[in-house]
Amino acid sequence: MQDEDVSLMKHLFPMISVYFLYILGLPLWGVVIMIIWYTSLVYLENNGTLDDWNATRMLGFILMIRTNKGRVFLDKISRYGRFWRGFGEFSIWLCFVVMFGVMLLLLFSALMTALSPPQESIPAKDLLLIPGITSSIPFRWPTIALIIAVIIHEYGHAIQARVHGMRAKSFGLLLLGPLPMGAFFEPEFEEMTRAPRRERLRIYAAAPSINIVATYFVLLLISVTASGFVATNPGMHAQKIVASSGADEAGLEPYEIITHMDGIWVPDYDSFELVMESKSPGDAVEISVLSRENELGEREARRITVTLTNQLDYYLEQGIPSYFEDECEEEEDCLEKYTNELNELGIKDGDAFLGVHGFYSGTEAVDRYELSYSSGSFTRAMNFLFKPLVMMGTPIQLEGHTIPLDERNLLDAGDGLVTSIIGTEGLLAVFDFLFWFAWINFLLGFANLIPMVPFDGGQIARDSAHSVIRFFARDMNPLRVESLANRISGLSSIIMLIIILLPILVANILN
Repeated sequence: MQDEDVSLMKHLFPMISVYFLYILGLPLWGVVIMIIWYTSLVYLENNGTLDDWNATRMLGFILMIRTNKGRVFLDKISRYGRFWRGFGEFSIWLCFVVMFGVMLLLLFSALMTALSPPQESIPAKDLLLIPGITSSIPFRWPTIALIIAVIIHEYGHAIQARVHGMRAKSFGLLLLGPLPMGAFFEPEFEEMTRAPRRERLRIYAAAPSINIVATYFVLLLISVTASGFVATNPGMHAQKIVASSGADEAGLEPYEIITHMDGIWVPDYDSFELVMESKSPGDAVEISVLSRENELGEREARRITVTLTNQLDYYLEQGIPSYFEDECEEEEDCLEKYTNELNELGIKDGDAFLGVHGFYSGTEAVDRYELSYSSGSFTRAMNFLFKPLVMMGTPIQLEGHTIPLDERNLLDAGDGLVTSIIGTEGLLAVFDFLFWFAWINFLLGFANLIPMVPFDGGQIARDSAHSVIRFFARDMNPLRVESLANRISGLSSIIMLIIILLPILVANILN
């Protein structure tokens, strides 16, 4: 009877997990596939087939397949011991810096949630970043990127362990259904526990660091890929049309392509600016426009006449920003200060205004990923450094896309040898994969540095706490040091978990 109860409990947990995933938004067909996969694993486990494959079922649905192929490659790449030890040391400091940034971001997020609770609850399926289920993450490219990123992550651990002389207890692949979830490397437990803490820190830090380094390497590849695009129809387009403006009254629509203004070709913003500098409010401008694509993918050419307005008047009509209220008492003083600020920003009385927002050239969607050489070195470095953080919000804003669909239709492959071979769709596919590969790598490295067990950041924080306590209390009993470090690690894990869950809980409770 007891054996039957144990067997029931073993099957109950996977079934509850499937139900939980279904509540979070897993489609019914996904539930059926998971049940079939689980049933097949149990059958293969009971008849001994998994043992013949040198495989193990874990957590109900995950199949762990051990192999020597990855181990051979691991031994080869681990021969460069000096390089990898140096990378491990660099990883420790990189992880400390990023971990500090992670903590600041999480604390800032929790503080902003407390001060200004979100107005909408977070859908259950969006709580877990699962490709194909989370609304902002499609299936194909993110899944492929996730598999490769996890393999890179695990190899980061494995290489450092091998470089420091640890044997591999197991090495292989993790499968969830037909999809590989990544690789795993498990050193001998006793060797890991006996290893000096500095070596353990290198092992823990190397994996998230290699994901972060991979992110910036891929950003360089994205820049190269972006340079391969040209505009299908060179010209300018507006993302938004200002209501009741000259452009609105003339019938200009968002994402229509402006090719000429008064007969002057305007393929980029510099050309457009030269035309506008020669105009004044009240002037009428004849604009050549290509309409948005119809069902056949064709654009209709037409001409419209736009009467320009005063740019300064437009901004003043929007109202004086609230932050000026604390700086001045009289409305006239506020108006004067705001006007002066607009003048400092280059918005002056008499400047002609077309009546559009977000006015860009046809390749703007990918130009923003190119490394800019027009700004200073410090600005370029900062833009490159914080680019992954900016990219994190892109799929959410664009509902799972890497480029706005209207701007995607404005792109074409250039005349280069490679771009001409793979074509526009091929170049867009390369761009999408690289975007998601950078996105997943950064998220994986960033999230793993949350100072909470079982993440790598939690392991780093625990060993670091042990070293700090040992440094300041040299006479303390080693067992007490270990116990105190574990307590600090456990407390920090609980605090970080509360900080992470706070925005989610507040959003769902209040709504």
